[in-house]
Amino acid sequence: MTISRNFEAPYEHLDGASILVTGGTGSFGKAFVKKVLSSVTPKRLVVFSRDELKQYEMNQEFADYPNAKCLRFFIGDVRDYNRLEMAFKGIDYIFHAAALKHVPIAEYNPFECIHTNVLGTENVVRAALNNNIKKVVSLSTDKAASPINLYGASKLASDKIIVAANNLSGRDGTLFSVVRYGNVIGSRGSVVPLFKKIAASNTQKLPITDPRMTRFWLTLDQGVNFVNSCLTMMHGGEIFIPKIPSMKITDLAKAIAPDIEHEVIGIRPGEKLHEIMITEDDARSTIELSDRYVILPSLGFWFYNDNPHKNSKPVGEGFCYSSDSNTEWMGVDELSEITQ
Repeated sequence: MTISRNFEAPYEHLDGASILVTGGTGSFGKAFVKKVLSSVTPKRLVVFSRDELKQYEMNQEFADYPNAKCLRFFIGDVRDYNRLEMAFKGIDYIFHAAALKHVPIAEYNPFECIHTNVLGTENVVRAALNNNIKKVVSLSTDKAASPINLYGASKLASDKIIVAANNLSGRDGTLFSVVRYGNVIGSRGSVVPLFKKIAASNTQKLPITDPRMTRFWLTLDQGVNFVNSCLTMMHGGEIFIPKIPSMKITDLAKAIAPDIEHEVIGIRPGEKLHEIMITEDDARSTIELSDRYVILPSLGFWFYNDNPHKNSKPVGEGFCYSSDSNTEWMGVDELSEITQ
């Protein structure tokens, strides 16, 4: 059984608003900016990142949009609190996407990973509180659930910081929530471009880490729409998880290069066979909606008298949302259509 959810939600709430995206030159940031500029006209749409060249290229890419005058580029690093506080002045909504995301690189550079993913998120929270930001949505990863690598552990810490920040903001202060989803087809960290590059080189074998491996997958457009929809429905402290299909790594390889033999090379350090987005322990605080799951804060915030998400239901005892036990799958044909 497979599903096709677009997670489309109106973008009108961003019309006339001031918006900032940390890590805004990444895959999510570029797709988000394109979607926003194609839908509404913000007062300001600020791309905050530390890469001058990517900002220049992105500015050129969107220069012909009729409402491109609202686009701003702000050089800075989430490690630099003073720079964040300056950038956040007058901002309504923040999408926190800045992170070191590559598992092997994080393992080899642990200090850098912690400084960006954990301390950087702390800086985002402090600067948001001090600038009376309305809402902050932080992008997370399936690797933050029951992590076995430093990247996942750092994002788990980041998620905890974001959720707990609601204790600091008061009744009418900034709302903070987390969006957690799986691998994004076509993003910079995706295996799809690698498989395509290898297939185009006329190689005789395609490297597969383990034929049993499964992953959650969604498109970049789905990811952007899901994040936007979560902004509209958040009450603060939630971790939102989309209902998305799983796929087998061998099916993905067949979809991209059907005539190339597979070579098993073994799992990389810090890599899992299967990914989990909701653990059995988290399930006790998890509710289910038609297109997503929501992990409610377990800290017992004073403003949570009951479940604020209507038409939801708790998940069953022992529930675990894992890529290998998922009931919804993408097959070779669907993967071929998406990855071409």
